[in-house]
Amino acid sequence: MQVSQLSDQVLIGQYLKGNERSFEELLKRHRQKIYTSIYLFTKDHALAEDIFQEVFIKIIDTLKKGKYNHEGKFVQWAMRISYNMCVDNFRKRKRRPTVNPTETFDIFDVIANPELNAEQEIIKSQTHKKIRKLVDALPAEQREVVILRHYADMSFKEISQLTRVSINTALGRMRYALINIRKMVEEREAIFQ
Repeated sequence: MQVSQLSDQVLIGQYLKGNERSFEELLKRHRQKIYTSIYLFTKDHALAEDIFQEVFIKIIDTLKKGKYNHEGKFVQWAMRISYNMCVDNFRKRKRRPTVNPTETFDIFDVIANPELNAEQEIIKSQTHKKIRKLVDALPAEQREVVILRHYADMSFKEISQLTRVSINTALGRMRYALINIRKMVEEREAIFQ
């Protein structure tokens, strides 16, 4: 069986027996999801890369010390580590996460529709900017759930495990986020009428 067909648990076992290729496969398999979630919190490529490297140093260290718990999925565990490192970083810098694009990266470029014409691209870009402003205006806990659900493509179960709240709390935060976004849209429409 090829390395790419092995489960995360088997790859971890092989890595602990000295097979470096197994860890490379784990990294390759989950790099994009973990890096993207870090970047969405930091909005800074260099900082996201630094945190990403710290995450995998911590993962390697934990695996080699035999402290990894096989009960959960590897990627959920890795996402929890990355989330905690992002939170630690924000506490150190005392700044809040925003959902703003940079000149070099926009999450919406990853999901771009190649069949849009120029006018549709402009409308889409303006819509995405408005959505990002609305999401950025949400309270921190609601913004966090929206980012993890819609930008990092995590399930509510994964979000609840990562943020250490119940699924109902995660769902409630999403519900209130949507209610707040709807209110903000209605308020803005009322102003411009």
